[in-house]
Amino acid sequence: MFDWNDLRSFLAIARGGSIRIAAKALGVNESTVQRRLRALEAALDCSLAERQAGGYRLTAHGQQLLAHAERVEATVHTLQRQSAALDNPATGLVKLTSHVTVGQRIIKSGFLDRFHSEHPGITIELIMEQRALDLSKGEADIAIRGGTLADDPALVGRKIAEVPWGIYASQAFVERHGRPSAPADIGTFNIVELVDEIEALPAARWMKTHAPRARIAARCSNIPSVHLAIKAGAGIAPLPAVYAAADQELVRVLGPLKELSYPMFLLVHRFLRKVPRVNAVFEFCLSELKPVLMRGEMKK
Repeated sequence: MFDWNDLRSFLAIARGGSIRIAAKALGVNESTVQRRLRALEAALDCSLAERQAGGYRLTAHGQQLLAHAERVEATVHTLQRQSAALDNPATGLVKLTSHVTVGQRIIKSGFLDRFHSEHPGITIELIMEQRALDLSKGEADIAIRGGTLADDPALVGRKIAEVPWGIYASQAFVERHGRPSAPADIGTFNIVELVDEIEALPAARWMKTHAPRARIAARCSNIPSVHLAIKAGAGIAPLPAVYAAADQELVRVLGPLKELSYPMFLLVHRFLRKVPRVNAVFEFCLSELKPVLMRGEMKK
């Protein structure tokens, strides 16, 4: 019989294509992932993955067993959720996930301290990640996410805020190059482009529409990087107004613009919604998070 953690390592390698990516996804070191893969191969008496120039590739056996491994994973996650749903006391750990910028505001606001004072038996573990953690796989219990409600029917959620965005530059940039007086002027300035994980944001799409031929001075895949590029004087770019307002070196040159507004949602797996400890965190988030996300957005 094999260990469940060995199977998790196999699945992480299959999805990431490398030991390094698998180790990061599992939160362990690379030698642990390699050891668990070898243990699973020994238990099943076959080779599941082989090293290639660019990483790891599943063998024929590995490909054939992958779908079965994923069904085992789904069953384990269902078992974990059902077990949690039977857990009556409002005590224990609740994993709350958000993007880094939202997590920073939560920490600075005293949100966690207020919750723990009211619910001393419950501990919130705040996980700040750029990627969206999978609630169905138990990577987190509750998620704060922007965009739209999840398509996954297993998740339920509530809208908690509509975050305004504007177009920003550094004070030094404005002094040297001036500022756009209207959206039509943006294409005449150097811009910082939002790419990869954030290229689907309304603000990123809006910039491509209004400045399709503008000179791209920098490309950034997360909001803190966009902030730093603007602050360094690379060019102009969109930012959440509440986030940019905290930096006195930034100037809002346009906005907030309605077209850039970004809705924020609170999501939870439907099996966990009524679990007392999860429900306590969810309800506290509903009552407390909007001021945390919105406070200060009109300072500039």
